[in-house]
Amino acid sequence: MNRVQREAAARRIMDQRPPRVPPDLHGEVLRRGGRLLRRRRTARRVLWLLLCAAAVAFIWWAAVVRPWAQPPSTTTPPIVGW
Repeated sequence: MNRVQREAAARRIMDQRPPRVPPDLHGEVLRRGGRLLRRRRTARRVLWLLLCAAAVAFIWWAAVVRPWAQPPSTTTPPIVGW
């Protein structure tokens, strides 16, 4: 199909009458769109909750374990009887 044929086919399609839209389509679209928005909002809230829980768990772990502190040396025995 060359350019002229494609243009003619496009003109024929555009000159046709648009298909009829079902009368209940608007309500269906509103229902599905609302459901999609609720799902997204719920997913976003769950992800924020998980992020906050992970941050609290990390802070608690760091406060208990103190990974930045050096562990006590166990290679030298304590000096006794000086």
